[in-house]
Amino acid sequence: MLKDLLEARECFKLVCGAGNEDAQQVEKLVALYAKAGCRFFDLSANPQIIDAAKRGLDFAGCHDAYLCVSIGIKGDPHINKAVIDYDKCISCYSCDSVCPQKAIKYAKIKKMRCIGCGRCAKICPKGAISFIAEDKNLDVILPEIIDKGIDCIELHAMGLNNDEIEAKWEYINKVYDGILSICTSRNQLSDEKLTERIKKLTSRRKPYTTIIQADGFPMSGGKDDFKTTLQAVATAEVVQNENLPLYILISGGTNSKTAELAKLCSLNYHGIAVGSFARKIVEKFVERDDFLKNQLVFNEALKIAKNLLNSCKIQS
Repeated sequence: MLKDLLEARECFKLVCGAGNEDAQQVEKLVALYAKAGCRFFDLSANPQIIDAAKRGLDFAGCHDAYLCVSIGIKGDPHINKAVIDYDKCISCYSCDSVCPQKAIKYAKIKKMRCIGCGRCAKICPKGAISFIAEDKNLDVILPEIIDKGIDCIELHAMGLNNDEIEAKWEYINKVYDGILSICTSRNQLSDEKLTERIKKLTSRRKPYTTIIQADGFPMSGGKDDFKTTLQAVATAEVVQNENLPLYILISGGTNSKTAELAKLCSLNYHGIAVGSFARKIVEKFVERDDFLKNQLVFNEALKIAKNLLNSCKIQS
């Protein structure tokens, strides 16, 4: 059970990307990290992506893994998709080079790969890139997803829209009786407001049926240093200090230094969720068409994935 994995404090969660709807890429990532020992996977709330993840698990011969789907709200960057205004675009292709998902090529966006990280907009010299939120109707998507067999639903409770957050949380609780997760950060909230939100959302749930994914700096894990992961550890510490009956996953800027920094900070947590960094370090292998057929290529990527999992083990 997922609960056992969390209570053993051995949980490594691969975040494929809440907005990542590239089924082929997801299948490859799940196959690789499942083979490396990962047993918890975060996916877009899309039935085709769940099917892709299951194909990846079958490839790895993994039958004891757990799948989580992520739900966003308006204003949550995880459900944003980039849009280019070609009246402003000067075809400098700066956006191509900074996209961590390779979702942009020659200033054309491959929408299914865009995860809304915002790096393209920051580098655009003409302000030609904006974002639209692709909010999903939970009444439509959740029943089919739950029927497919999942182990967790995560609500990205980002931003200041408390009414929408509470409404979606109430609906999720109504239709699903398994473990739930709340991914939230301090980007727009003070520490007090963050813990207030967590307490309110979990007040009617049984002890240890909720994961708090403490997101230090969403989608920022491109570098492998202590500074990048600092906010992730700090946010998890804010949650820990409340002594609530919850599971805590460190997230948002996580990398191979996260567990080491968490130990230095005497952090008590249940696992680490890694997205941007986990995808980046194996990108050149996963992008190959023959990735799942070429054993030499797969094994090279597997060494890297295993090293990351080892580095994320909770240090005693």
